[in-house]
Amino acid sequence: MNILKRFLYASALPVVLVAIWWATSSTSTNFFVPKPAPLVSTFVETWVGERIFSDVLPSIGRLLAGVAMAILLGVLCGLLIGSVRWLRELTEPILEFFRAIPPPVLVPVLILLLGVNDSMKVTVIVSGCIWPVLLNTIEGVRAIDSVLADSARTYGITGPARVRHLVLPSALPQIMAGIRQCLSLGLILMVISEMFASSSGLGFTIVQFQRSFAVPEMWSGIVLLGLIGVVMSFIFQWAERRVLRWYHGLREVENAA
Repeated sequence: MNILKRFLYASALPVVLVAIWWATSSTSTNFFVPKPAPLVSTFVETWVGERIFSDVLPSIGRLLAGVAMAILLGVLCGLLIGSVRWLRELTEPILEFFRAIPPPVLVPVLILLLGVNDSMKVTVIVSGCIWPVLLNTIEGVRAIDSVLADSARTYGITGPARVRHLVLPSALPQIMAGIRQCLSLGLILMVISEMFASSSGLGFTIVQFQRSFAVPEMWSGIVLLGLIGVVMSFIFQWAERRVLRWYHGLREVENAA
C-alpha cells in the first residue's frame, strides 16, 4: 500500500504537467515546441538503436567514472584535511580559490593539456564534482561531537579505528549531502565536456540536432538527460536510505519525542 501511495505521489505532478503540455500544444503550429505524442515517437526512433552504443552508454560511462573519482578523492582529501586543524587552515584559501573557478572555463585548458579524449571529459567532470564532496566532508569531520571525540581519545581509539567508528559515521550525513550535489553537477559537466571538439556523446549529439534544426530530436535528447537525472536520483535515494539508516532512525526518534 505504501509503495502504491509513493508511486502515486511521484507520478501525479508529471502526469499533470504532461496533460497541461498536451492541452496547450494541441492547437499550436509552433515548429520549436513539439507535441507529446510525436516527441515520444521521435524519442524512440532517435535513441532506441545504434545511438545507445555510440552516444548514450559512452556518456553514462564517462559520467560514472568522473563522479566515482570525484567522490573517492573528495572523501579521502576531506577526511585528511578535516582531521588536521593546521592543514585545514593552510588549505582553506587555496580551496576557496579553485572552488570559485567555473569548470567550463577549464575545458580549453584541459583540451590543450590532455587532448580531445575521454580523459579530458572525465577530468572536466571531476574538476567540478569534487568540491561539494570535499567541502562537505571537511565540514562533517570538523563538526564531530566533542564529547564523542573525547570519549574515543579516552578509550585509546586512534588511527584507522577512529576513522571507521567515529569520523566516518559522524561525517556521513554531510558527505551524502555533498554526493547529492555532485550527481547533478556531473550530469551538467558531462554535457558541457562533450560540446567542445567532440565527435560523440549526448552533448555533442544534442548540439548537432540544434545546429541542423532537428528540433524534435533535440528535445528528445533533453528529455533523455532528464530521465538519466531521475534514475540517478532514485538510485542515490535508495543507497542513502541504506547507508544512513541509523541516522534517519535517530531523526525519527528525535522528532517523535
